[in-house]
Amino acid sequence: MSRTHDLLVAGGGPAGLATALHAARAGFDVVVAEPRSAPVDKACGEGLMPGAVRALRALGLTISGRPIEGIHYVQGSRGAKAMFRHGPGLGVRRTSLHAALHAAVVEAGVPVLPVRVGEVRQNATGVTEGNAGLRARWLIAADGLHSPVRRSLGLGVTTAGPPRYGLRRHYAVPPRSNCVEVHWGRRGEVYVTPLGPELLGVALLTSERSPFERQLDSFPALAARLPAAAAVTPVRGAGPLRQKAHTRVHGRVLLVGDAAGYIDALTGEGISLALAGAEVLVDHLRRGTPLGYEAAWRRATQRHRLLTECLLGARRHPALARRIVPTAERMPGLFAAVVNALA
Repeated sequence: MSRTHDLLVAGGGPAGLATALHAARAGFDVVVAEPRSAPVDKACGEGLMPGAVRALRALGLTISGRPIEGIHYVQGSRGAKAMFRHGPGLGVRRTSLHAALHAAVVEAGVPVLPVRVGEVRQNATGVTEGNAGLRARWLIAADGLHSPVRRSLGLGVTTAGPPRYGLRRHYAVPPRSNCVEVHWGRRGEVYVTPLGPELLGVALLTSERSPFERQLDSFPALAARLPAAAAVTPVRGAGPLRQKAHTRVHGRVLLVGDAAGYIDALTGEGISLALAGAEVLVDHLRRGTPLGYEAAWRRATQRHRLLTECLLGARRHPALARRIVPTAERMPGLFAAVVNALA
């Protein structure tokens, strides 16, 4: 009979690896199932908010990158800047973040198996997955935005509204400042994240299905700073971004990270939420209160969900969208308060 682990983590991205690391340090017998070789790249804004930096430090991880001191909203000639009050964020390549988390998990003695979790069968005592026959007391679904585990268990919820997508590319261009620039356009936003002395990450969030270059051209001042010859990576895409789940706890299956539900990348908190979710999930398993994870997840993400939904709602209405940056410019104290609430 195959060995029964305490936790089987489906997915070796940041949420899954952070969950595995917390669980191993809490004394659980953990195994991670991830078919892709590390490090795994992904369309990502690559700007870690201060909360994510603190969570990584609490895990004992120091990630090299470019300090981020605040957020700078830009719309034509208008602009508003808010600085972080409680320590810097970090601009870091997704591959560097993933490599550091993966190395820490391996160092902690957690096996990372080249397995894609298949059909899930569960009973009162545990879960068995169908591809490799792995067994565990608990299955942690950390398998991303379009979670196959969430879908196979019928936990997905149909979402309303136009879908949004993310596109990302890197440019060998020096940063203008140590802030993430958020350029607001008629149909989308461009996030410019300093990643090094000669490297920018450029992520575009949009509801349009057209090439990256064409959409970037709708931001002429920014496009002039980013010549095609300076592009050093291909375009990567992700989406639709909004994903919902009926619940984060389904028998002996618990959802974490993007698999647990995702609103939008508008506020740049994906990694922060994944790390926070991993910590509260393991804490409830350690205390023997897995059903409490649902309420804890809602509490941990409540502020983010409220502010992101409000901002996204304004973005959907052209008249309101045009006023976001001018309002932030006229009310710098409020803008700084919102940015630091998210940070």
